[in-house]
Amino acid sequence: MAQFLDRYRIIEAQKEDSVSFIKDLLVYIDKLENDLRGENDRLLKELEDAQLDLDDARRSRREMQQQLTVTSQRLGQYNTDNEFLKHRNPYIIVLIDGDGTIFHEEYIRQGLEGGKKAANALRNAALEQCPNISDDVEVIAKIFANVSGLAKAMGRVGVLDNPQDLREFTLGFTQGKASFDFIDVGHGTERADSKIREATRWNIRNHNCKQILLGVSHDAGYAPFLDEVLRDESTTRRVSIIEGTPIVRELAATGTRVLNFDHIFRNDKLIERQSPYSQFQQLSHGLPPAQLQAIVNGRNQSPTPPNTWAGVTSIPLTTPPPMVFPVTLKNGTSGAFAAAAVNVVTPHPKLDDWVPGDRGLDPTLTISAVVLERTKRRAGNTKLCNNHYLRGPCPKGDECVFEHRHKASEEELKAIAYLTRLNPCVNGQDCDVEYCIYGHHCPSVGLNLAAVGGNGKGEEGVCAAFGCRFGADGHPLGTVIRHPKKWDKEYY
Repeated sequence: MAQFLDRYRIIEAQKEDSVSFIKDLLVYIDKLENDLRGENDRLLKELEDAQLDLDDARRSRREMQQQLTVTSQRLGQYNTDNEFLKHRNPYIIVLIDGDGTIFHEEYIRQGLEGGKKAANALRNAALEQCPNISDDVEVIAKIFANVSGLAKAMGRVGVLDNPQDLREFTLGFTQGKASFDFIDVGHGTERADSKIREATRWNIRNHNCKQILLGVSHDAGYAPFLDEVLRDESTTRRVSIIEGTPIVRELAATGTRVLNFDHIFRNDKLIERQSPYSQFQQLSHGLPPAQLQAIVNGRNQSPTPPNTWAGVTSIPLTTPPPMVFPVTLKNGTSGAFAAAAVNVVTPHPKLDDWVPGDRGLDPTLTISAVVLERTKRRAGNTKLCNNHYLRGPCPKGDECVFEHRHKASEEELKAIAYLTRLNPCVNGQDCDVEYCIYGHHCPSVGLNLAAVGGNGKGEEGVCAAFGCRFGADGHPLGTVIRHPKKWDKEYY
């Protein structure tokens, strides 16, 4: 019996273990089922969201494909339109500094008709130099110049007989082509320069502009500007320089293409012709005193020397060479040669190339140092009246405090003229008075001016005048002005 009881107890214990195991198993299964059910719900939710996302992605992709198709079509149309617009109304623009790039006088002398012919020739030349451009290209030309100043300069050198011809030429050029303009910018080189620079900047950004032709071969000031705007190959190949006068070294160094239109424009500068008076100086230099005196007085003229400056300059003068001044004589002594004023010092050669402005250099004077010194020493009431002796009747008449009664010799008139030129003309290079007695540039640069207070050495690039009344623009570039007027010192 005890054996069965033990076995029963063992079975009861096992039964309790089984029940406990089953309970634990059921609890675990329930928990696992709940967890799996929650995970399943989560996965179902994610699947639903993924399906929605997939549907949205498919819809978005289709929309993007449609948009891409439309955009591609539009881009193609834009490219087509852009190419069309880039090649629509193509043009070549010609920008010319007319004060330095000058038409041949054969055109200018023909006036209105010559201007039209020049416009035709310029258009054809521009098209010939740009053969790769379509046939319907337009040529636009703008010439900037100081017309009145250019007419005076051409008249002074004998290229132009009638200034009105140039005015009519500019009208003919403007009327010759609808896109051609000859623009009068007045006095001042920067006026033309600034217009050409700004027009170049604007047109080089315009793809319709196929070529820019610049008539500036004479002006080195454009070199920095070209270096600034020609930054890549596309701009460099669209800009060319028209060579009138030989291209300056600075422009050649930019590597810009150079075109030669020598059948249209002068290839040389306006050469100044000498006045009859300067020719007399050349002939008289080195002649014996007797022969020189004969030339001065003239065999077929009245031996009485003129007593006004108008008499001395009665022959119209063209643009003169630079001023010539005599060598100072030691101790103030002079012979017949000095009295005839042939002992001279020539200015430095660099002055020959200086153009102070539209009026140019004042006429040449050859002056006796002795007479000049004597004239300078006159003071007070004995000082010779500039207006009376150089321009005719003095407007002050008897009220003038200066000398009128003295019968001035020709050499004295020259001395008065020189001393008067030390006073700047109020109109400067804009002065259009043919026989203006005042100075239009400093006459004292690089000359032997010991007789008038200078250093007596005639140093190159040095203003020898003491208390020079002319500003920096009245001297060649780089001139050393050692003794400016007190109120002008801040400018030097």
